[in-house]
Amino acid sequence: MLHSHAVVWMDSKEAHVFRFNAEDVERQRIKAHSPFRKVHHKAGVIGAGHQQLDRDYFDHIVDALRGVDEWLLVGPGGAKDQLVHHVETHIGWLKEKLFAIEAMDHPTDGELLDHARRFFKAADKLRPNSPPVAG
Repeated sequence: MLHSHAVVWMDSKEAHVFRFNAEDVERQRIKAHSPFRKVHHKAGVIGAGHQQLDRDYFDHIVDALRGVDEWLLVGPGGAKDQLVHHVETHIGWLKEKLFAIEAMDHPTDGELLDHARRFFKAADKLRPNSPPVAG
């Protein structure tokens, strides 16, 4: 079944991907192979003190989004910013489909899906001829 919308909640350890349409939802949980830990910056050391996320983690998220028309990216911290940079740099077709980025702590799966459905339903009302989203 085709799922026209998706929401990704992610942090440095895992991502929750929900692909959905008006009738159905498909859930996927993706674990980072080597999640980063906080690296404290010390005086006199070159670099910003941040460890990069694992590229395989990003690629699994990208694979989970193939075929969607629009997607919403949410989550705490900088992991989502690193994914956006990866997508902007390497995956132009997916960047064009990114509708919005929002900060969000740790919702339950139900809260996340409800938020995404309300978000796209409101966005769809502003655009003519958009795919329907169940509320």
